[in-house]
Amino acid sequence: MEIIHIYHTNDVHSHLKRWPRIQDFLKSRRTQHEEGGEEFFLFDIGDFIDRWHPFSEGTHGQGNIELLNDSGYTAVTIGNNEGVNFPYEGLNHLYDQRTFDVIVANLYNKNSHHPTWLKPYKIYSTKKGTRIGVIGLTAYFSLLYDLLGWHLTEPLEELGNWIQALKEQSDVIILLSHLGLNHDERIALDFPEIDVILGGHTHHTLPDGKLVGQTLLAGAGKHGKYVGHVTLQVGDQNSKQAKLYDVMEIPAVPDEKAISKELYRKGKKLLNQKITTLPKEYSHDPFQATELSQILCQALREWCDADCAFINAGLILGPLTGRVSAYDLLSICPHPINPCKIHLTGRELNEVINETKSDDWTQRQVKGLGFRGTVMGVSVYDRITFNENNEIYINGNELDLDQTYILALPDMFTFGHFFKGVFPNKKKEYLLPEFLRDLLKWKLQKQS
Repeated sequence: MEIIHIYHTNDVHSHLKRWPRIQDFLKSRRTQHEEGGEEFFLFDIGDFIDRWHPFSEGTHGQGNIELLNDSGYTAVTIGNNEGVNFPYEGLNHLYDQRTFDVIVANLYNKNSHHPTWLKPYKIYSTKKGTRIGVIGLTAYFSLLYDLLGWHLTEPLEELGNWIQALKEQSDVIILLSHLGLNHDERIALDFPEIDVILGGHTHHTLPDGKLVGQTLLAGAGKHGKYVGHVTLQVGDQNSKQAKLYDVMEIPAVPDEKAISKELYRKGKKLLNQKITTLPKEYSHDPFQATELSQILCQALREWCDADCAFINAGLILGPLTGRVSAYDLLSICPHPINPCKIHLTGRELNEVINETKSDDWTQRQVKGLGFRGTVMGVSVYDRITFNENNEIYINGNELDLDQTYILALPDMFTFGHFFKGVFPNKKKEYLLPEFLRDLLKWKLQKQS
């Protein structure tokens, strides 16, 4: 009989206030299990890094890798925050100093080879000789990866390419899945040979796991609120169980607040480089168009070389004044949101603009999609105006319903439940790797 302990985290998103406690807990559990002669493995299921945090932004993600190293992770897979929120070279060198394996089967270079820093799968052997095959898959944002210079394959097809090799080489198969709960459930049905799926991406919380067929699904929520633990019993009586530990209920670490604050301070110091000096204060208000939100909207239109643009004022989270640093721009615009442009007929553009002026738009709560604010806020326009009859003008000319226009907008509006009658079948052009704060930096420096 052999007991194998598998601990897992997912979707921490650089929420590092709890990290000292999580790290201490994981180290103590490793010691406890190893002293008891039991096996210990530790995996992260992606989106550990999120560039809203100064420590992640200031260290280009390398600081997060150090945290994983210090905690003794066995392996990780990547999430979309690692995969599409760094330029090509940023991701290609993100894991240079790692002391763990990076396991992603469906990520390739443009030459159809896996990059040297990852493995599609890895076979680990316990002291008693049990072979544990681990494979990783990341969410299928193929267009965005392609724009950054990578090639991403469809996850389930890729899994099918490797499953036979895993079966032949493994006694236990574990999938690190940054795909979401619905995909995990489908995989459990289509690939019953997989014993455990450690999941992420959709931030699902499975307190006791979920058994689909004979496959155990596990998920530990988001933001470091939980640590997951799967226990495998291998031998005459095989069994598998999942549980979650609420991080706020595990023992506190001395000076844990000071430790997490020091990570923030270190990032802030690295981002202290001057961007520009402003001649006056630019105020912030999500419920009215300010000069600052107008500057960002204009920057978006110019960057995209578009006829017109709109943003939501809730994208800007604070004012700017005096000396402006990279930290200041991150503080007021922390979103991993890219510029996007789309070709629309006048009729379609009319429908989109009218939706942005609807009664419930301003107070709408936005979750996910890269948004790091709380409320949508009013719509802010560039080269879109209205006369006293509320008729739309584009760059001073009345909207022509049959003309084609180029609209620039934040990419989040193409991912959610916005403009469903217009956007789904339209080609979108995403401009990567720049975020909106990079456009704001460009515009402010240009003005100065």
